Amino acid sequence: MSDPKPVFSRPLKVDDVPEAGLDLRLVADEAERARIAAADDLVGLALFEAELHVARRGKAGVRVTGEVRARLTQTCVVTLEPFESDLREPIDIVYAPQTEAEEAQARAAAEIAAAHDKATALAEQPDPPDAIIDGRIDPGALAAEFFALALDPWPRKPGAVFAEPAPAGPDDKPASPFEMLQKLKP
Repeated sequence: MSDPKPVFSRPLKVDDVPEAGLDLRLVADEAERARIAAADDLVGLALFEAELHVARRGKAGVRVTGEVRARLTQTCVVTLEPFESDLREPIDIVYAPQTEAEEAQARAAAEIAAAHDKATALAEQPDPPDAIIDGRIDPGALAAEFFALALDPWPRKPGAVFAEPAPAGPDDKPASPFEMLQKLKP
């Protein structure tokens, strides 16, 4: 099974990263922003860009640091109205050759599995490196991933407040669900 095509992609050969590192500015065009918005269930995405620095790490690894920025439109979970917001998310991730990354991930999984308090072990475990595949990394896909993970799953328009429905029973007691169902009967 092959990986699905990323919604935003800017592949980079690790061999093309100079010793001093490489600065990248990635900007999504209109079609790419539409794909990102659709993948993340957004109403719209007016801006999506990342400023990244790719630095050599050891003999064969790299580290990517920087920030992804976006201007997005989401639907408020309270009012159901669309609203715009800005997102800025830092990026800091290490890549290693595939074998080294897989070994590090297996070690991390074994340490978590052996721990008595798995939640604490998981929280304290440093992230293992991501794999360099066929000598390449994809800073664009990385930016899209960090963006998706930073999105609020329950977006709320600024100032939106949930107001509980007014009580409907005698003495201002809330009506029971059974009373409400009874009212629905013909």
